[in-house]
Amino acid sequence: MKKRSGILTACLLTVCLLSGCGSQERGTAEITGEKVFYYGDTTFNAENDEKDVNPHNGYSGWACIRYGIGETLFKYSDSMELEPWLAAEYELLDENTWVVTLRDGVTFTSGRTMDAEAVKECLDHLIEVHERAKGDLKIQEITAEGQTLTIRTREPVPALMNYLADPYGCIIDMQAGITEDGNVSGTGPYRATEVQTDVGLTLVKNENYWDGTPKLDMIYVRTITDGDTMTMAMQTGELDAAYGLPYSSLSLFANDPYTISSVETSRSFFAQMNYATEALQDPNVRAAIAGAVDKEGFTQVLLEGNGSAANGPFPESLAFGDASVTAQSYDPEESRRLLAASGWTDTDGDGYVDRDGETLSIRWLTYPSRQELPLLAESVQASLKEIGIQVEVNCTANHLDFIESGEWDIYASAFVCAPTGDPEYFFTTHCLDDSTKNRGGYHSDRLEELETQMSGTFDPDERAALATEMTQTILDDNAFVFAAHLKMSIVSGEGVTGLTAHPCDYYEITVDLDKN
Repeated sequence: MKKRSGILTACLLTVCLLSGCGSQERGTAEITGEKVFYYGDTTFNAENDEKDVNPHNGYSGWACIRYGIGETLFKYSDSMELEPWLAAEYELLDENTWVVTLRDGVTFTSGRTMDAEAVKECLDHLIEVHERAKGDLKIQEITAEGQTLTIRTREPVPALMNYLADPYGCIIDMQAGITEDGNVSGTGPYRATEVQTDVGLTLVKNENYWDGTPKLDMIYVRTITDGDTMTMAMQTGELDAAYGLPYSSLSLFANDPYTISSVETSRSFFAQMNYATEALQDPNVRAAIAGAVDKEGFTQVLLEGNGSAANGPFPESLAFGDASVTAQSYDPEESRRLLAASGWTDTDGDGYVDRDGETLSIRWLTYPSRQELPLLAESVQASLKEIGIQVEVNCTANHLDFIESGEWDIYASAFVCAPTGDPEYFFTTHCLDDSTKNRGGYHSDRLEELETQMSGTFDPDERAALATEMTQTILDDNAFVFAAHLKMSIVSGEGVTGLTAHPCDYYEITVDLDKN
């Protein structure tokens, strides 16, 4: 009871703080007649590598594009098909040369016209400072003339236009500069006037937006990582909309005046093995762990049906998705057999397997800002105990520090595995020798060979077939264990329109967002 009382007090305090600040802002809005919108989100924080809105900094491009600050050359339709955005069209002259024609009439919030030279300056800086973009794009040279941009790559990059639709590809005005707090001048319907890491953003409408008139005068994005606090803020009307509400709270907003926009995404919750851990170098141990993860129990019970059990990184809705691959099935008895085959048995009767006097204990590292990850840790800790593996959970916002120091055995994270509508993205970020997110040092000769083929293949069907084989390769090695694919939901309050969940998990605040 004391614990619950403390949590309730903390939640009430946070809501009161939000309320006090919000009341002042609302009062000012009533006097001026401005439309002000309050948006709660869990993701704008350093823990998610979203420290600011500078797309050239880590994963901050997600904040830039989600909050209507920046836009990319191309974007994705609801069916994840590539379509023009800041670009009007593109042409592939040869395997290494792409010509992009830019849209006329677009200006940055700085007032500068967006032409090919401005885009070149942005992309040149991107590949200079952003390692992931540099590796994806493989750009050798960019030339600019009027509204025509010519990009030459060092080698064929069949998914180049898809990669340029990644949030890091938001086009910003480099002449306007990047401020100390990570603010930028983009082309979107809103511009940020205040950026506070782990706190939130203040946005004002772009009066000169090229694609219509934004309907809101000001938007306050609030970073709220506590689910109870966000739920209460929605109920009291301090928030107009929220992304990342606890699944247990969604039923509270199932009826009028609230609306819930939900969509299946390619965001996956998965774990990767640390090959520096001696026990995990054993294929039997990795297979035993993979076979002890109760994916259906996790998605149906802990996620309350707001997700689907995963075989691999891609949902079944994609041509290269789960339906075409086979993962280790949930079979605790088989997991016990695999452990015993490698000499791991419970010799002292304490419920945990041991070998040569050492208990098989796994350090499970994850982070709390994605509400699903602590729940996954809870589920895995219980299911691995059933097969005799001890799991020590470290759920911390400082997870990257532990990765760097090597103090972990299995790392669980959330990642949108096909944000570009193309399968290569996941493998190049997580599974190859030079992947920036290959945390555990996984290596496969076969996977490297398949990626060499993939990198030179332009036909979509052939790419899908290669992706299936690549997925099966990492599943056969049990280097990664995929638990679930996310069904994301955005809750809107009374009078809110134009806020729609999208399969790529990018586009949230757009020119269509309104509040009556």
